Amino acid sequence: MAISKGPQVFPRTEFLRRLTAVKSEMVRRDIEALVVFNVHNITYLTGYTTPSGYVPDGLVVLIHEEEPIFILRQMDAPAAIHQTFMSRDSILAYPEALIGTPEKNGYDAIIDFLHEKGLGNRGVGFELGDLRFHAVTKFRTRLPNAKLEDCTNLVTWIRIIKSDLEIAIMREAAAISDAAMQRAAEVIRAGEREADVAAEIEATLARGANGKPGTNIASNAICSSPRTGTAHIRWSEDVFREGSQINIELAGIRHGYTVPLMRTFSIGEPSERLNRVHVAHLAGLDAALETIRPGKTCSDVANAFHRTYEKHGFKKESRCGYAIGIGWIEPTASFQSGDMTELKPNMTFHLMLGNWFDEDFGYMFSESIRVTESGVEVLTNTPRRVITL
Repeated sequence: MAISKGPQVFPRTEFLRRLTAVKSEMVRRDIEALVVFNVHNITYLTGYTTPSGYVPDGLVVLIHEEEPIFILRQMDAPAAIHQTFMSRDSILAYPEALIGTPEKNGYDAIIDFLHEKGLGNRGVGFELGDLRFHAVTKFRTRLPNAKLEDCTNLVTWIRIIKSDLEIAIMREAAAISDAAMQRAAEVIRAGEREADVAAEIEATLARGANGKPGTNIASNAICSSPRTGTAHIRWSEDVFREGSQINIELAGIRHGYTVPLMRTFSIGEPSERLNRVHVAHLAGLDAALETIRPGKTCSDVANAFHRTYEKHGFKKESRCGYAIGIGWIEPTASFQSGDMTELKPNMTFHLMLGNWFDEDFGYMFSESIRVTESGVEVLTNTPRRVITL
């Protein structure tokens, strides 16, 4: 039997709107086809979230055709039929014989398709930054007469402004983040294994919140004493102890849309140093939130945080945040001095105020936010305190 089309997160009109924006940029760059390799951009343009990108696949956006063509491994094609808004005719499966062979692979299937469409001597855009050297060489060698354009960030920059439909999904993901952080507060105790607490957090991220389950699990960080000076380390085989500090970064996910959240915990009363850091971060947070509104720049937000934070005697070397949406990070705008990206309604960011002072001491605190028509909406809703247990 044929696999059925699954429930669609967004209506067809939403995907066509996104594709229209992409095609407008293609016209500006004088390319007739765009080959998308980035897994998050493929999700954005189709609804596909299956992790099949470990082998070659690509989405070909054709300037004169309504639907793109998704070329992927034969065993993954049913998932594309099930998840995407596209018709079966727009999903092309290449044979399993192209897997694990050094001479030919799935990129050859994409190149063959481009030749069949008469694009071998036309303008074709590629996300070259998402390809390894040997893959780029293959495309240049087998398309010697095509005008190849590097379009690595074309789709990504279009993604930076969300539709209201996307914002609704991100609010659902934010509620899952809050629920997982609340669960952490319920289960972290002296004597508990870090692994058991991680299991409870990830179970909540899967179960979701408000009747909406999580649809994936992100790579969450649990950095406990004496490892709080690390930023992205996972849980260990250790147990929590009285006096332990625990920094947690996690994210709820709905249909690829990822909303991060960071908080710091203390088993027993926080140290005087931790309390001082926390007060400084809250002041910096308020300054950043007061700055966020359309017309301001990412640099303005970062500078507002730094001015206030440094008045409390601290300095933060890492950036203050980054664009979010599908996937943990959208590699576009950052809250850092010198980034002149202008804030616009429905841009979304992780206002990441974590700071790592010494090898054995750091602090985590963040909110995920949306730029509104007049200011800012904080998507996450966990209390802004060092969570004392």
